[in-house]
Amino acid sequence: MKHLPLLLALTALASGAVAAPSYDQSRVPLEVDAPRPGLAKIVLLAGGPSSKAMAHEYFAGSALLLDWLKQQPGVWPVLVRDWPKNERVLEGAKCVVYYGDGGGKQPFASPERWAKLSQLLDGGAGFVLLHQAMDFPAGPDGAKIKGWLGGVFHSDIGSRGHWDMEFTNIPTHEVTRGVKPFAAPADGWLYNLHFADQGVVPLLVGAVPDKSRSTADAKKYPGREEVIAWAYTRPDGGRGFSFTGADLHKSWAYPSQRTLVLNGILWSARLPVPADGVQVSLDPAALELNLDDKRPSEAAAAAAAKKKKK
Repeated sequence: MKHLPLLLALTALASGAVAAPSYDQSRVPLEVDAPRPGLAKIVLLAGGPSSKAMAHEYFAGSALLLDWLKQQPGVWPVLVRDWPKNERVLEGAKCVVYYGDGGGKQPFASPERWAKLSQLLDGGAGFVLLHQAMDFPAGPDGAKIKGWLGGVFHSDIGSRGHWDMEFTNIPTHEVTRGVKPFAAPADGWLYNLHFADQGVVPLLVGAVPDKSRSTADAKKYPGREEVIAWAYTRPDGGRGFSFTGADLHKSWAYPSQRTLVLNGILWSARLPVPADGVQVSLDPAALELNLDDKRPSEAAAAAAAKKKKK
């Protein structure tokens, strides 16, 4: 039966078995600047590998956003790993989007990069942070984020975790155009943030399990619905948008989540949001592309197997 492996492989192909997820990210164009003036440039900063497979797939999720934004007239999205090797791609950006880990791991958390980001945002560029990206240590940097985004997660009062959520009451706002009530099972969320006193508009609010209230401040509000997404207009007219979900990669399959986030990016860039919101389709197979390679190394796998035998 020396041909058994080949026969099994052919049988799997014939039965339509699903191929293994793709870890090849080489076909995703990086740091491709706008080819001509007049295009609205949106820079997408994709965080590095984090968490388990199909969670925190920041690069794959950003690649999806890249493809969807390319479909919007007059928009030129630029995808970057962490921070651009060539900072010229940041020049003239209408909006900067970071989808990645927080807690000081943000790729702009260094003096030189802070200065570059400050120059852009103080010049009127929009700012979007997704999932854990708005988690900052308390202090001057966190105060800057709050001033740009309208909200920031600090561990003193913030809570987080995984649970089912339903968003049933969608308010009227440019960012919610075309967004319908939807459920998001078992995704990851952050809530009970520090918000600016003025200019913040809650967009998604929902019930959270009271057992998730991990801080003394959060425990003061049992049963309170919590803000999961919001829009913010800065005193200088600049705009910010944030959505604390999108932990699970499969959540991009929810049409209303796609519409909300894409609307939020356009709105933050001060670009027109379609009357029915940004509506894009998703081939389910696209969720298996451009994933971070989170498979254990051979050495790690061998060590784990050895430990299990003991």
